[in-house]
Amino acid sequence: MAAGLLPVDEALSRLLEGASPLPAEAVAIADAGGRVLAEDVKALRTQPPFDASAMDGYAVRADDISRVPARLAMIGESVAGRRFHGVVGEGEAVRIFTGAPVPEGADTVLLQEDARSIEEGVVETLEATRCGRNIRRAGLDFQIGETLLEAGRTLDPIALSLAAAANHPRLSVVRKPLVAILATGDELVPPGVEPGPDQIVASNVFGVAAIARSAGADVLDLGIAPDREEAIAATVGEALSAKADVVVTLGGASVGDHDLVRGVLTGLGMELSFWKIAMRPGKPLMSGRIGGHRVLGLPGNPVSSLVCAHLFLKPLVARLGGLAAEADIRDAVLSLPMKANDHRQDYVRAHVEPRDGKLVATPFSQQDSSMLKTMASANALIVRAPQAEAANAGDSCRVLLLG
Repeated sequence: MAAGLLPVDEALSRLLEGASPLPAEAVAIADAGGRVLAEDVKALRTQPPFDASAMDGYAVRADDISRVPARLAMIGESVAGRRFHGVVGEGEAVRIFTGAPVPEGADTVLLQEDARSIEEGVVETLEATRCGRNIRRAGLDFQIGETLLEAGRTLDPIALSLAAAANHPRLSVVRKPLVAILATGDELVPPGVEPGPDQIVASNVFGVAAIARSAGADVLDLGIAPDREEAIAATVGEALSAKADVVVTLGGASVGDHDLVRGVLTGLGMELSFWKIAMRPGKPLMSGRIGGHRVLGLPGNPVSSLVCAHLFLKPLVARLGGLAAEADIRDAVLSLPMKANDHRQDYVRAHVEPRDGKLVATPFSQQDSSMLKTMASANALIVRAPQAEAANAGDSCRVLLLG
């Protein structure tokens, strides 16, 4: 390992050290989708709250229809939201619909197709039905006070529906991390602005923001700061004032005369955790803290920035938001030979597809860290360990899936 370069695994371990779910907040259930529960959800009611019909038909006494045909007098109806308030006696029936309360005295529901009307107010049974058929008993789904969802559960559509059925208008969830993103550089202009002769369009922030959001973050885009220390410091100050959990800088953290970010952050009180990683692309990666704010300095090259966001920002944001942070790394085989690797862990843009029950990875021939078009064609990164020997087509490899 080259002097001063931190291994990727150690860098990730340092970055995630002490990262735990943020404090809870209560949100409306309509806004809770995808969030992580901070507290158990207990039933505030019993479901169903009464014996309910599971079918359209007739609420009857099983004894009255044990022999067919049997004639029953219709004495009313029970519909969802409006029950029959009388009592079903011997030889009587109540027309009932799915979800409606089963009236007192009835102990079974005869399907509507198993009976026929023979005259006004009289039905004749065509089939016998045993006691208890087609009735959902009170509490069949859950009982009041029962724990339905445990803390740490991600609120997917089913979990949301269950919490709503248990009568929860609001839920206690882990607060979303706020990620503030600042691009730096005199050479950058936002999309839609015609660049000067020595400028380019800033692109990193949009991909990095999307990666942060995919891991559950809210994003604050702080725009572009020129290469002036006071401008960078002022913009970082905006992030700190906004109480950003993670401050992400794009570019300016290397060793050039115009790479000012590290010095500015140090001047603002940043405790540096690490700087420079033994990886390709993304060597000039920086991590530290300013008080309770985490700082992640991503490289300025577009591909380097996106790869590092996948490897470092995404798991950090997920961990803070209470979500799982494991990368999707799988076994595959190479479709093309690859050269021996040097001292840095390499993340090679590639296309992966299933063939004959295996994942087959095809590395792209061009790997320059400025080439977004190549990155857009990749659905995976081939992970090449430091000092990996040359590999042949058909050799096994490890791939990090990006989709």
